[in-house]
Amino acid sequence: MQPGMIALVLVAAAAHAVWNTVSKYKRGDTVLFVWAYTCAATLLCLPIGIIPVITGAQPLSLWFAAGAIVSAVLHMVYSLALQSGYDRFDLGVVYPVARGTGPVLTMLSAILLLGERPTGMAVLGAVVVVAGIVVVAGNLFRSGESHPLRGVSWGAATGAAIAGYTLWDSYSVTTLHLSPITYFTGTFLLQSLILTPRALRRRDQIQTAVRTNAWPILTVAVFSPLAYILVLTAMRTAPVALVAPLRESSIVLGSLLAWRLFHEDHLARRIIGAVIVLAGIAAISL
Repeated sequence: MQPGMIALVLVAAAAHAVWNTVSKYKRGDTVLFVWAYTCAATLLCLPIGIIPVITGAQPLSLWFAAGAIVSAVLHMVYSLALQSGYDRFDLGVVYPVARGTGPVLTMLSAILLLGERPTGMAVLGAVVVVAGIVVVAGNLFRSGESHPLRGVSWGAATGAAIAGYTLWDSYSVTTLHLSPITYFTGTFLLQSLILTPRALRRRDQIQTAVRTNAWPILTVAVFSPLAYILVLTAMRTAPVALVAPLRESSIVLGSLLAWRLFHEDHLARRIIGAVIVLAGIAAISL
């Protein structure tokens, strides 16, 4: 893997950790926040995403529409589940659990739905990921406001959504041969349209929500597509088995940011757990 590609994926990992951290600052209604940053991301991506359509490199076919619709629904579920988890529980728990369970569930789906047979190393990796998640969460059954078991549950639900859109987006880009940037732009556009009726039912709160969350909305709108597009770009020239675990290095940075910005405790344990999760993801990718 070339140094330039390594740098590209590390920048994507940093961008991913940043936008997840910033979304923790959200105040007010979750649906309005997700809708607002999705609309903003669509406006930012549209000038670039429409170029392949104009040049004819990506025709607006039935397959493109079907792929973008399914992806939009999966990404919408992911966004709402992730933000709901952040609203209720520690970033240092939800984030690594979500990023860790995603690859594990992707592997299980490939076994059950596609008939793939993982190597012993991949199975060991899945066990290591689960062990890392337990370390991150600590005592799952302790009482108190943090409720780590519930935080793990929200992270796992988000991880399920990650597995869903990972499998579908991979199929759309590799099998249907859809242009990654145009496809991702279409996904954002449709996601914002799907959420618009729910946002309009809260129209009296829109102005306040946008004004209160202006900088988190803009930050997520910039860094979320940036992180995903950089990873898609890297995957076109570098092995996915190397890109995937390198990308997930974001969980370590996310744990550090959660400790520094939100004063979440148990830094050493969560960093160790995040590294264990990362090692498990690397084993699954191999």
